Amino acid sequence: MTEAGDITDLVRIRGGQVSAQARIVVPAIIMGGGEHAAKRFIEFFTANIRNPNTRAAYGHAVSLFCDWCDVNGLALMDLEPVVIAAYIEQLTTSRSAPTVKQHLAAIRMLMDWLVLGQVLRLNPAASVRGPKYVINKGKTLVLSAEQARQLLDSIDTTTLIGKRDRALIATMVYSFARVSAVVNMSVADFWNNGRRYWLRLHEKGGKFHEVPAHHNTEEYLHDYLSAAGISDQPKTPLFRTADGRTGRLTAARMGRRDVWHMIRRRAAKAGLPVRTCCHSFRATGITTFLENGGSIENAQAIAAHESPRTTKLYDRTSDEITLDEIERIRI
Repeated sequence: MTEAGDITDLVRIRGGQVSAQARIVVPAIIMGGGEHAAKRFIEFFTANIRNPNTRAAYGHAVSLFCDWCDVNGLALMDLEPVVIAAYIEQLTTSRSAPTVKQHLAAIRMLMDWLVLGQVLRLNPAASVRGPKYVINKGKTLVLSAEQARQLLDSIDTTTLIGKRDRALIATMVYSFARVSAVVNMSVADFWNNGRRYWLRLHEKGGKFHEVPAHHNTEEYLHDYLSAAGISDQPKTPLFRTADGRTGRLTAARMGRRDVWHMIRRRAAKAGLPVRTCCHSFRATGITTFLENGGSIENAQAIAAHESPRTTKLYDRTSDEITLDEIERIRI
């Protein structure tokens, strides 16, 4: 964002303290609205938005908008529906419809927060409509069951890192879990519940989602935990980064980007498509489940989706049927 002030300055005005990690730059258009507007802006990103991924995405969207306002010499009180609409219209020339809709949502949510804080009288983005975007099928690459098995079998499990990677991929594919839910797991989130083991996944919004562990997941996790020697450390990260020189695990938790790099490397070595990503395993698990007679309702429950419509986006079982039918056109 355009440099105009940050959370450190604001907290000092209030006579408080702030750590170096808490710096949030306040854009000029907000600073122009006074100390209360700046305080409200900071609270929006710290107190109101708790999810770090949402905070980063909305921060980027708001940053671009505020920079555009600075370039056009706009003040906070100049913001009207026609101004927001002009920005959104310009944004559609360079960004995809889903991205534009997300940026508009971020702006609208920020303006709502400023209205609640009596910084603005009305939300200028409330009546602005984003581009129409309807999706009936997801774009995530889906692997076949054979390809997923090929990937798991291609991993060298004579090494600790290999055991970790196999267990991590299996956790994602057999539980339909998001990568963020998996990397946030601790050792205690794989536990014995009577006759079998369960997984406690850390979902969005601080929610937990518990599912039984598939027998392959259970086997691979036990193998990994035994080799890592961390079974007796329940509060520590389950999936950890590794020291590139020694090959030993560190005490640090793997991040989503660490997993993404690992997946790219493993997929390339197994001869799988370069578009294979973390989300591919969620889509692969759901599709395979449905191909083998599972219901959309149960897939939705396992994936922790709010709506079956979302689950349906991952269903690629109709792809093969469609191809067979189109081949009937014998010309």
